Order: sequence, then C-alpha cells, then structure tokens
Amino acid sequence: MTEEIFSVVNGEVFGVWFLIGAALVFWMQAGFAMVETGFTRAKNAGNILMKNLMDFCIGTVVFILIGFGLLFGEDLVGLIGKPGFDIFTDYANFDWSNFVFNLVFCATTATIVSGAMAERTKFLSYCVYSAVISAFIYPVEAHWIWGGGWLSQIGFHDFAGSCAIHMVGGISALIGAWLLGPRIGKFVKDAKGRITKVNAFPGHNLPIGCLGVFILWLGWYGFNGAACTSVEQLGSVFVTTTVAPAIATVVCMIFTWIKYGKPDVSMCLNASLAGLVAITAPCDVTDVTGAIIIGAVAGLLVVFGVWFLDNKLRVDDPVGAVAVHCLNGIWGTIAVGLFATTSAPGNDSIVGLFYGGGFKQLGLQLAGFASVAAWTTVMITITFLVIKATVGLRVSEEEEIVGLDSCEHGLPSAYAGFSIMDISNTMTMDVNENTDLGVSDYDSASSFQKKAAVNVVKAPEMLTTGIYKVVIIAKLSRYDHLKKAMNDLGVTGMTVTQVMGCGVQKGAGEMYRGVEVDATLLPKVKVEVVVSKIPVDSVIAAAKKALYTGHIGDGKIFVYNVDKVVKVRTGEEDFEALQDVE
Repeated sequence: MTEEIFSVVNGEVFGVWFLIGAALVFWMQAGFAMVETGFTRAKNAGNILMKNLMDFCIGTVVFILIGFGLLFGEDLVGLIGKPGFDIFTDYANFDWSNFVFNLVFCATTATIVSGAMAERTKFLSYCVYSAVISAFIYPVEAHWIWGGGWLSQIGFHDFAGSCAIHMVGGISALIGAWLLGPRIGKFVKDAKGRITKVNAFPGHNLPIGCLGVFILWLGWYGFNGAACTSVEQLGSVFVTTTVAPAIATVVCMIFTWIKYGKPDVSMCLNASLAGLVAITAPCDVTDVTGAIIIGAVAGLLVVFGVWFLDNKLRVDDPVGAVAVHCLNGIWGTIAVGLFATTSAPGNDSIVGLFYGGGFKQLGLQLAGFASVAAWTTVMITITFLVIKATVGLRVSEEEEIVGLDSCEHGLPSAYAGFSIMDISNTMTMDVNENTDLGVSDYDSASSFQKKAAVNVVKAPEMLTTGIYKVVIIAKLSRYDHLKKAMNDLGVTGMTVTQVMGCGVQKGAGEMYRGVEVDATLLPKVKVEVVVSKIPVDSVIAAAKKALYTGHIGDGKIFVYNVDKVVKVRTGEEDFEALQDVE
C-alpha cells in the first residue's frame, strides 16, 4: 500500500513538473526575442519582437487544427499521425498536458528561423512560413521520433530535440537565408561581381542579447528536463544541461581570444546556446565526461559555422542561428551514438561507441539525422519557393534601408524618445592610407605630424574684435584631457555636444563575430568655446596637445572671428550677443 501511495504521489509531482517545464519552454520565446533583437539593428527591433510573438500565436492556431493530430494521432504506417479533432469533440478525455508541452516545442522550432532571416523579410511571408512549419513540417518528422513513428520504432534517440527541433529549425534558417539573399552592404563585390570583403553588422543592444541567452538557459532546464520521470534522472539532466554550455562558452572565449586577439562577446553568447543545443538530444543518456566533450566541440563548431557561412557559403545570418542550431543540432544527434552510457540514471539500453556499444546506435543516429534533414530540406525549400513566387520573400531596398519597424508596422522606432542612427556599413568608405604617424608623444612630434593629427582651420580674416569662437571636434576618449586643458587655461564656459563623425581614419579595426568592423560614422564630441581675454593661440595649442595620440584624425579645430558685438546693459550686468562668421 505504501509503495502504491508513493507511486501515485510521485506521478502527480512529475505531472506538475511536466507542466512547469512547458511553461519554462514557453518562456524561451522571450529569450529568442531578446537574443534576435539585441543582435540586429535598432531600426528592426519591433519587427523582430512581432515575429517572435506571432510564431507562438500562429503556431497555436495551426497546431490545434492539424499539427497535434499529425504528431500524436494514431500512427499510419510509421510515417504520420492520423488527424483528429478530439480537442473539440472529446475535451473531457483530451490529453491537455501533452498538447501544451508539444505546442511550446513546436513554436520553438518555428522561431529559430526568425533570426537568420532578420532585417529583410516581408512580415506577411514570414507569417505564412510560420504557419506551414508548425502545421505540417515539424509535426510529421516529430511523429517519426516521438509520436510512435518509424524512427522511434528502430531505436533512434533524441530526448529533447537536437534533431527534431534545433536541426530542423537550423536547416530551415539556412535555406531561408540563402534564398532571401544577404542584407544590403553585408558583402563587398568587385567589378566582376566577386565578393572581396565581408562587413560586420554589430548588434545594437548586446545587454538585451545577453539577457536573452540567460532566459534561454533557464528555460532549457524545462526543455531538457520536463520529460524526466525520476529525481535521479532529472538531477543528471540538470548537470549535463549546465556543464555542456559552460564548457562551450569557455572554449569559445579562449579560441576567439587567441584567433582574434580579444574574447568575442557575441560569439561567446552564441556558444552558450550552441552547448545547450548540442546536449539536448543526449542529455539523459550521457555522463559529465560526455557533456564536457560535447560542449567543447560545440564551442568550436559555432565559431567555425559563423565563419563558414560568411566566407564560404556567403549566406547572411545576422544572429548565428545556423551555426548554433543546425550544426550543433546535427552534432548533438550524432553525439548520442558516441557518448551514451548506462551509468546515466534511467538509461539501461542505449550505449555509444566510446562506451563499448559499437556502431549500432551511431548508425541509427546517422539514419535519423539523414532522413529528417532530407524531409526538412525538401519541404522547406518548396515552402519558401512558393512564398517567393506568390507574395514575395523580401522587402524592397528602400524599405530595408529605412527599417522594417517603420515600413512593415508603422512604428517610427521601438525606442521612442531615443535618436536611432544606423552606423553599420550604410556609408562605407575605403581607407587607403596608414593613419599611424609613428610618434605618440606630442612634444616629440614634428610640426607636420602635429598638423596631420589635429588640423586647425581658420576662417578668413574679417574685422577682428579680439573675440573668437573655437570649435573642437575630438574623440570621446580625449574629452577629459581636453576639458582639463581648457580649465588650466582659465576657460570655464564650454558647450559640449555628442556627434557622429566620418574622417580619414578607419572606423574600427576590431573584430565582431570574426569579421572586421568597418563603421565609418564614429562617436565624437564637439566642444565650443568663446574667448577674448585668453589668447586664441593658447587655446589652440592646448587643444592640440590634449587631443594628440599620434594618428591622423585625432581631431580638428575650427576658429571663427566674431565681427559684431552688441552690448546691452540691464541693471549691473553686461551681455554680449555674438554673431559667428564662418
């Protein structure tokens, strides 16, 4: 009797945990929305949010009508579930928990594609795609794996969806981005049409992207752990789900640090997700050693994937969805056949190659990967080609430049009250000279070097009054030096404005996701002072010394004569109205 009671209680507890896991997986939609928004440009933020919202909402509609039946309906020759409407005709006996759980998984598959096709896809076309993958493409292959179909019958193992969800979403993302074409300015071509350079498009809000990664990591404990049936198995799944992404991120950090000179922030965020994707299929059958190796490979694979798409396939994937989900979905699927061990709680039959199981399970995993990949490739290609031929896939060039928030949704900006400026490759300028002047110390520099670094432009001589307006354009990093120099001279009144500037100096020589950043509009500071008693030559000399770092484009100084002074006496104070002559 006691054992029966404990069995009932245990079943109830894990039934509740199953639904909590479903809620965690639903919360991952917020994570995907944040990652994709943060990794793309501000002018498309609202469009990204809308697509992630509609992935789930459209997916719910079509999953109710057809998707759930195809996934969990009565098996028809191992290929498809029999469509049914029990949710309408027999609600009292309907499997509510299973429906909700598989619905949130279905939405995850659809939303993976959003990031790869971001910033240039028609919203209507995306909604059509989302409906098709949720209603038909995903439910059919998921039936093979989880609904009693032929892959489950032969022993293929994918515990939480490296193959069924992530690889399918990643393949769809790859084909969609390829058919769509790259964003304007992503690739530079020569006169013969050959690509000679890859441009970086830095994400506009990495803090939001990082928040999205942590939301996804939290949700992944439900993603991988919700189907566990014992505390021991759940604990083991939590361990592998923690270790693999952590190792992947550390490996990626070290690798990018060595390869690019500095650890790449966005690539490491991608690496965390890559480790989570890779461990999703084998999370219940591997031990911590296997999780470490799986994570380490994932950390390298995501860097290779981003590079391979940019430099070999020439496919523009703004957020790295293909590298994270497609490549690591495949890797996680295969990893079951390599690292499965019976020491994992709840696993008493699946043994991988490296644990003495031979090639049997590895062969099954390869067969599953190949069949699901073939199904997805054929069906998603047909889907996108039909959409392209009917309503079209891509927005116009003008709409892409202005931004999808405005053109597709009538939203002036997702950041009301903030000035939005697109500084990434919109006005690309070739730089053909070395900006380093060879001397970084101002006192040691020659007059030519000083003039090249900080140029002084004087207005034509007019009626001199002894009053000058000096406008100084400088790097943000030199502002404190400039302010101190002016204060030391006795200049206490300054007008300071943050501006964007474009000069002969290269925008940036840093790396973003393995691509050199070439932002030609740079953050600058404009300082304006008006002097009369203080010699203007002293102001110029102090400013030049403060701005000098030994590079062309350290700053520029404009000097204006003031030829009109109007004195107005009011009480005991004098005011001067100054008119600039340029």
